[in-house]
Amino acid sequence: MEAKIQKNVFGEDLEICSKLPLTGWYRDGCCNTDERDRGIHTVCAEVNDEFLIWCKEAGNDLITPHPNHGFPGLKSGDKWCVCASWFSRAIQAGKGCPIYLKRTHENTLKIISLETLKRFAKDLY
Repeated sequence: MEAKIQKNVFGEDLEICSKLPLTGWYRDGCCNTDERDRGIHTVCAEVNDEFLIWCKEAGNDLITPHPNHGFPGLKSGDKWCVCASWFSRAIQAGKGCPIYLKRTHENTLKIISLETLKRFAKDLY
């Protein structure tokens, strides 16, 4: 069964976020989602140390590997499908990191406006 291609924040086909490390709710490299994804792992972020340290201090440790959950642990420069709610909190804390809009799922817009997302975009042009 072939999966339906989901859409990005521009209503276009969602592009791959990262294959190394392999990211995504489905671990397919894309920020695809479904109704079971309560965290809404839809923002393709290029994480940096400031974002990762803030997340860990705020209770979302993205640095420590958890191989039993298929999580390698992240380092600065990695691209990862982060939770839209956590990215929103990071923005409010002044810790937002660069993101890729063409790789960010349209469901993100339910939590963060496109105007706000554009402030962090690496792929606007």
